[in-house]
Amino acid sequence: MITLQWLDYAIIVTFFAVTLGIGIYVSKSSGRSSSDFFLSGRSMPWWLLGISMVATTFSTDTPNLVTDIVRTNGVAGNWVWWAFLLTGLLTVFIYARLWRRSNVNTDLEFYELRYGGAPARFLRRFRAIYLGVVFNVITMSAVTLAAIKIGGIMLGLEPWQTVLIAGMVTVIFSAIGGFKGVVYTDFILFFVAMGGTIGAAYYLVNIPEVGGLETLFSNPNVKHKLSMVPDFDNTDALITLIIIPLAVQWWSSWYPGSEPGGGGYIAQRMLSAKNAKHAIAATFFFNIMHYAVRPWPWILVALASIVVFPDLESLQQAFPIISDDKLGHDLAFSAMLTKLPSGLMGLVLTSLVAAYMSTISTQLNWGSSYIVYDFYKERVDPNASEKRLVMVGRLSTVGLMVLSAALALLLQNALQLFEILLVFGAGTGLIFILRWFWWRINAWSEITAMFASGILSLVLKLTPLGDYLFGVDHGMLPSWSEYPMVVLTTTVLWLTATYVSPPESREVLYGFCKKIGPGGPGWETIVRKGRTEGIDLDIGKQWSVPSGILAMLLGTILIYSCLFAVGHWIYGEWLLAGSLTVLAVGSGVSLMLTWKRIEKIIK
Repeated sequence: MITLQWLDYAIIVTFFAVTLGIGIYVSKSSGRSSSDFFLSGRSMPWWLLGISMVATTFSTDTPNLVTDIVRTNGVAGNWVWWAFLLTGLLTVFIYARLWRRSNVNTDLEFYELRYGGAPARFLRRFRAIYLGVVFNVITMSAVTLAAIKIGGIMLGLEPWQTVLIAGMVTVIFSAIGGFKGVVYTDFILFFVAMGGTIGAAYYLVNIPEVGGLETLFSNPNVKHKLSMVPDFDNTDALITLIIIPLAVQWWSSWYPGSEPGGGGYIAQRMLSAKNAKHAIAATFFFNIMHYAVRPWPWILVALASIVVFPDLESLQQAFPIISDDKLGHDLAFSAMLTKLPSGLMGLVLTSLVAAYMSTISTQLNWGSSYIVYDFYKERVDPNASEKRLVMVGRLSTVGLMVLSAALALLLQNALQLFEILLVFGAGTGLIFILRWFWWRINAWSEITAMFASGILSLVLKLTPLGDYLFGVDHGMLPSWSEYPMVVLTTTVLWLTATYVSPPESREVLYGFCKKIGPGGPGWETIVRKGRTEGIDLDIGKQWSVPSGILAMLLGTILIYSCLFAVGHWIYGEWLLAGSLTVLAVGSGVSLMLTWKRIEKIIK
């Protein structure tokens, strides 16, 4: 446990005062209507939204998760989330424009734009609870669990004390400030969080126990953790850490913040942008910062922690106050932060608080928007006034915070929850990608995928029946086969449901074509039927998706080159770092030229 000095307290108190002040300042304008409370009147610029996305994913559980991954599987283990870059760039160059054109209030409202009848209404309302409450609460509980561990190690707080203090401040701010308050404060939270993380990494790598970068990288416990790709001689690691994420996971799994086809709070920010160009720029900026810039300070702290706390036993001995049910490798990040000096300690604690508040406030506002628009207004009170909708939004914000805090007290580590969420959405992602461009997908496709994926993941994770179904523990199938089997099973089931159920009505499909203009071979059948009925669907213009995919690939090369160039510069491998930097510049120039062609197509 650390002892804070007056400077630390001054930094923390000033931060709380500023953020709460912003929340109070914008509360009046945020409360004017539900659109202002959840979308800030669709007037947000790209740079503010992009920073907000980065700040939201800069949560307290993320450095804990990265630390757990690095200590367990080395730097290469991060491919389990690095692979989601492909998902993010697909959203940037293909789906951001489509989402902004839809002009819906939430991404769940899309269901009644794309599908029709009772199945569409059920899907919208059910997912409002399924995602807005269940999934959202699980995600927030992971962030709160990280806060519990940080509070326990750094300040000696009991779990309930951390939950009460952190939760109360955040829920007050979120309930009064709405989306505008979230985005405005995210701008401050981002710079505080980045400054604290970089400062902590620089200081901790140079403490006497670690001895600087050169000594760190030559440490026998660290050397085998440095590679950015798995050992090709270790087949299981290669398949688990890089092949499955790059070949299957990025397009097949629905994961908060990395939804195939866009969705969740990323869609909320795209929908709140001034126009489609601002939505595209915001999401691209987010992906650059999230993958290319931010990971290395966390990785360096994780590597340094291996020197100071080489195993769980050393962590337990250093922090006996931590109970066995909260002991995990993710604790090492918080443990390293206890070695910071006064001033920097205050800044880092403030950055952690900032990361927590940013993520939780976004999740609360996003989840509440589902409850208000997609459940309460649709099912409970269709004629509710704007004032009542804002009130329901604020009450649901408080309720979500209470549920997530209660669940956080029952969890053990961040990686455990990440894996559950990953499998829980396995197999659904392909629908979210294809539903924009294939007319035959209907509401029953999504309903089948949602229930199949959820039931399979629960069976695998929570019951011994999963071992007998897939034979993982009995030598019938390798351990890495669990995720692909869930994806395959879910995909077969939803494709079957698609073909045995009737397609959506022509009126629904015609309306979607007119509003969105998706184009491509997947809608040719509907375009032809429309022509026979004298209906011009106005999607005969050149299809931009092939160019969008090319832009996605070039963007992937650009960002991965930046990510690994930074790593090799840190490692002192100058030739490889320089080569990757040149590759990043070349791919960046190619991307700019490609994007200019796309703009001509979509005008």
